[in-house]
Amino acid sequence: MFFRYPWGQEAFDKAKTEDKPIFLSVGYSTCHWCHVMERESFEDEEIGKILSENFVCIKLDREERPDVDKVYMTFVQATSGGGGWPMSVWLTPDLRPFVGGTYFPPRDHGRRPGFKSILTRIMEQWQNNRSALESSGDRILEALKKGTAITANPGESPPLAPDVANRCFQQLAHSYEEEYGGFRDAPKFPTPVNLMFLMSYWSVNRSTSEGVEALQMALHTLRMMALGGIHDHVAQGFHRYSTDSSWHVPHFEKMLYDQAQLAVAYITASQVSGEQFFADVAKDILLYVSRDLSDKSGGFYSAEDADSVSASGGPEKREGAFCVWTASEVREILPDVAEGATGSATLADIFMHHYGVKEQGNVAPEQDPHGELQGQNVLIVRYSVELTAAHFGISVEKVSELLATARARMAEVRKSRPRPHLDTKMLASWNGLMLSAYARVGAVVEDKALLERAVQGGNFLKEHLWDAERQTILRSCYRGDQMEVQQISPPISGFLDDYAFIICGLLDLYEATLQTKWLQWAEELQLKQDVLLWDDQGAGYFCSDPSDNTVLLQLKEDQDGAEPSANSVSAFNLLRLSHYTGRQDWLQKSQQLLTAFSDRLNKVPIALPEMVRSLMAQHYTLKQIVICGQRDAPDTTNLLATVNSLFLPYKVLMIADGTADSFLCQRLPVLSSMSQLGGVATAYVCQDFTCSLPVTDPQELRRLLLHGTTDMPTE
Repeated sequence: MFFRYPWGQEAFDKAKTEDKPIFLSVGYSTCHWCHVMERESFEDEEIGKILSENFVCIKLDREERPDVDKVYMTFVQATSGGGGWPMSVWLTPDLRPFVGGTYFPPRDHGRRPGFKSILTRIMEQWQNNRSALESSGDRILEALKKGTAITANPGESPPLAPDVANRCFQQLAHSYEEEYGGFRDAPKFPTPVNLMFLMSYWSVNRSTSEGVEALQMALHTLRMMALGGIHDHVAQGFHRYSTDSSWHVPHFEKMLYDQAQLAVAYITASQVSGEQFFADVAKDILLYVSRDLSDKSGGFYSAEDADSVSASGGPEKREGAFCVWTASEVREILPDVAEGATGSATLADIFMHHYGVKEQGNVAPEQDPHGELQGQNVLIVRYSVELTAAHFGISVEKVSELLATARARMAEVRKSRPRPHLDTKMLASWNGLMLSAYARVGAVVEDKALLERAVQGGNFLKEHLWDAERQTILRSCYRGDQMEVQQISPPISGFLDDYAFIICGLLDLYEATLQTKWLQWAEELQLKQDVLLWDDQGAGYFCSDPSDNTVLLQLKEDQDGAEPSANSVSAFNLLRLSHYTGRQDWLQKSQQLLTAFSDRLNKVPIALPEMVRSLMAQHYTLKQIVICGQRDAPDTTNLLATVNSLFLPYKVLMIADGTADSFLCQRLPVLSSMSQLGGVATAYVCQDFTCSLPVTDPQELRRLLLHGTTDMPTE
């Protein structure tokens, strides 16, 4: 096995001294094809020898260094027309890329060149044709610099929110798949950013057919995903994506960022629809994260792998082995006769009927290209509880109880199987997303344990991913052999998404707990983010520190994909913070940022649904909901519960507890003039600090928030 350096000065110096090209291999821990290439090529003796003699090899985890990954992925996409991981890129000693690709088989395969041939060809070109290689790399880099620039011109203002939002809705409606929900046919990704946009769009277009359609699209997608095989019915949480259009057979890894955003999407759906079903799914996700992705320090791990060793033995890892079931296993685990069921049906009969378990397995061959799931079943809800109850002639309550018993038993059996690899790296950005999830769900379902877990997460970030001396966020920390939290030396400095997602998490944590210290830290972090990453020339934020000369392109992420773009989140953070602090410059920064992305927002808003939400928040201006009262008093709690029960995407919530020197009163002097009516907790709903008459009754507050008036709506 040849040696691979981490990304850093030692490797760069070696390449310069020895005048060798750099081979950069980029992947991440749950990447299936990265493991395949590792096994086939990097563990091959002959290939290893070629690499170590002719190249300086660097191995990079894209989750630790998204900035480096983005630069070279931009190059690979521009030169090869595709991208993905593992990413293989060859660089000059001064880090300029000249050849790139993704996965290569070890040897030539038909017309596809193998990794060994490619290495040989690159060595020949480096010896005989080096100047041409370097100059074509330089040309491409210059073109990329121009092509990726995102700037606001002086005097421009952001595009019109209703127009952009309508276009975003139309583009999503066009790619919507009606039968099972989701966008495009297959593979299908959850993309919570789309669902959050649709629900926000509905909230300001409730009376139009488009608004109603947007809501229906979001709720149908969330419902079908929760019933599908992408949802782990036995051990909770969601897998990465579905390989088919019916959400049945997933790619089995579980990512922290998916759990975080989906928990928020499901709890939002419960606020919008009033359906307990959606709230249960949200709680279900957090149950999984608390149990399987949580560190005792309060941090959250990154991911669980898709592949694991099968329970029946053998060294080979197989996709989904931990999660799938044969019919005979199900019969063995659930042999009991279900009391009162027709035809003396067993628990297994009921379970197999409900979850679509078949004797020969329920995975179609086209969903299983490597034959790893033959004879296996991926659980998917095939019938409503009512239909299953009718089929077996028992009550709905009884069926729910039997299915819960069955799932718990299956979960016990699964515990004894070899677990997939757990990526125990803890990333600041994804921990920030998770902070929002626990805070938002905990506030809506009024669950103290979830809110305590959110606070633990906040404390973890402050203790382990905040460099108090330099006053900066750190990107990552790690679990050591003794289960202690470890840091690498030197630690990786935080990127834009680390700041943006943590600030958003802190604002959500403040609204859920009303503990001012979280608001205070959010303000500090925003000031730091502005200093480090704001583009003074063209507006918006760079992904990483523009003074780092080892990162050749200063990029601004312009896509809300599996994760929201940090600029989209920052636009909303700035707006919320301007209302908490009275700082007009943050309101202006938010507008300048949105202006910088005007072109993209106007043409392809579907690429930035989260940013469109921020643009809408600017347009409809945030409501300030001020509760005057003692934080834990029952009358205050009742008013807060009313606010939290509603989906109000364009609001900030704050408490004024009568202390004039508090963080909020210092920044918003107007709060000092608001007081309790008759000694009971009182709510004020303001827009641009023009306030409604104060209300003390939760029902009146509800009407005020929904209809803008406390009058009873006329039927």
